[in-house]
Amino acid sequence: MTQPAHLPYGGIPTFVRAEHLPPDGQWRSDVGVLGVPFDLALGFRPGARFAPRALREASLRSLPPLTGLDGVTRLAGVSFTDAGDVVLPTLEPALAHDRITGAARLLRERCRVPVFLGGDHSVSYPLLRAYADVPDLHVVQLDAHLDFTDIRNDTKWSNSSPFRRAAEALPNLVHITTVGLRGLRFDPEAVAAARARGHTLISAEAVQTDLAGVLSRLPQGQHVYLSVDVDALDPATLPGTSSPEPDGLTYGEALRVLAGAARRNTVVGLDLVELAPNLDPTGRSELLGARLILETLAEVFP
Repeated sequence: MTQPAHLPYGGIPTFVRAEHLPPDGQWRSDVGVLGVPFDLALGFRPGARFAPRALREASLRSLPPLTGLDGVTRLAGVSFTDAGDVVLPTLEPALAHDRITGAARLLRERCRVPVFLGGDHSVSYPLLRAYADVPDLHVVQLDAHLDFTDIRNDTKWSNSSPFRRAAEALPNLVHITTVGLRGLRFDPEAVAAARARGHTLISAEAVQTDLAGVLSRLPQGQHVYLSVDVDALDPATLPGTSSPEPDGLTYGEALRVLAGAARRNTVVGLDLVELAPNLDPTGRSELLGARLILETLAEVFP
């Protein structure tokens, strides 16, 4: 029996029905996909551990190559491989970090652009450790929150701290641009520390009122890692996330920021995090997340 590729609810769900091969296998691909089903570092509502599977299922709605109303076909000839999920220990964060970093390094050796399906945002720190060899690494982070807190609830490893830990551990990480910031719960010390390091902090309001100005503030001509926290989007658009904040970005605004970063730079990796499909019974949150990944990749591989 042939694979029912025309039926998104049929068959075995790998990302865009890519071949499932282990991260240490002898394969090469344009895009490699790795799931990181970890949400033990959340401060509020759990569920991001279920996102990798949900994103894979949602991706079956849009299988490349994709042809739009304008007749342009995107992602034609771009090869995908699904490397499965990192096998993560329960309640052993240090061991989990090491396994995530190791799997990400293997994935980097086998594809041009790794895509990581989180997981809560704490996983961005061990993922970024796999990029310690990339000179002058820049991060473009879409997020309602800064995630640069030193310590929260007596831990240094929560989803509020991944970029603080990365900035401390990686001398090659030279700059972070965070887009979509808003809300009432900012840590003043974290804001001051990020600004002291020279990071670019851009509010959701700035995107809403002056998108062209925001795009002009993105890195240009650099090696860029894209980190997409889905709470950057307005919760009326994407409700399935642990810590929603009102008045966020539209899908189109988020995509334009990601497209702007992709067009101006060399994208070395992409993660999408903080999606909690259990918090959205409609299923639209994972559909939007999967589409955002694919549309961003269409900018990376025009």
